[in-house]
Amino acid sequence: MAGLGEFGRIARYFVPLVEGQSDALGLRDDAALVTPPDGMRMAVTADALVSGVHFLADDPPDRIARKALRVNISDLAAMGADPYGYTITLALPRDMVDAEAWIERFAEGQAEDHAEYGIRLLGGDSVSTPGPLSISITAFGWLPGDQALMRGGARPGDDIYVSGTIGDAFLGLAVLQDGTVALPEIDRAFLADRYHLPRPRPALGQALLGLVSAALDVSDGVLQDLGHLCKASGCGAEVDLGLIPFSDAGRHLVHSGAFRAEDLVTGGDDYELLFTAPDKARTAIAGLAGRIGIPVTRIGRMTSGGDVDLLDESGKIMVLDRRGYTHA
Repeated sequence: MAGLGEFGRIARYFVPLVEGQSDALGLRDDAALVTPPDGMRMAVTADALVSGVHFLADDPPDRIARKALRVNISDLAAMGADPYGYTITLALPRDMVDAEAWIERFAEGQAEDHAEYGIRLLGGDSVSTPGPLSISITAFGWLPGDQALMRGGARPGDDIYVSGTIGDAFLGLAVLQDGTVALPEIDRAFLADRYHLPRPRPALGQALLGLVSAALDVSDGVLQDLGHLCKASGCGAEVDLGLIPFSDAGRHLVHSGAFRAEDLVTGGDDYELLFTAPDKARTAIAGLAGRIGIPVTRIGRMTSGGDVDLLDESGKIMVLDRRGYTHA
């Protein structure tokens, strides 16, 4: 992989991303130096994305950068943390064609989400690999005092909520891979955008601190991730399929018979917040969702059992051939 080399790439493409901030030390030292704000503690998360698994090999580099950042910001949002900074490791294929142009566009994507989410680059590494392109990010955020959203606080009878709409990223990947899916071009573009660019919800997560009983983000499908919350909380759950929010494009594809509604529920890559709260919090949750401008929908209830059931319109438990994305 000819070109500027590691240190030349850092100087040209990444040092400009840290101008004006002191903690990254101009990316000249072995580590960043971060001073925590008074009364705050740090949330830390990490996610890796691999070409051909988490994004398509021909996806635009700027969108790959933004997706890699946003899946980590979503984890911070699920804890109620305010995103602060991140480190990044790029494993670039040795036979990568025009690596410098790719990295330049990648850094442009980073800069866009720095501006949108107020997050900053703190450092990282780059290596070459004989394998596929891989990106690993460790992200940091601040939480006030001893507050945090956790998976283990739900109780039987709590309401279950989800933000935004479900299934759009799953459908976006499907239409990108299969051009024969019948869909208006505006809907095709909308779904592809939702696949390329998750919408993490840090403002919602922070607003939910002290109000909800448990939370996580939906990465592997509503039912599978809800199962993680149930396990941590020692509860079960019932989810009403008819209550799950789908976009107009999603409803169109379900009504046309191209996809089943349960496919959207189990598809994953949503990066919406899924949370539980006692029923007495309904008015407060509706109010804060309206103020923030992020829709939230009540989709079910926690139970005293251990199962996570999806109920059809008649209230019967559905038998599913998959419950979500499973990591190898």
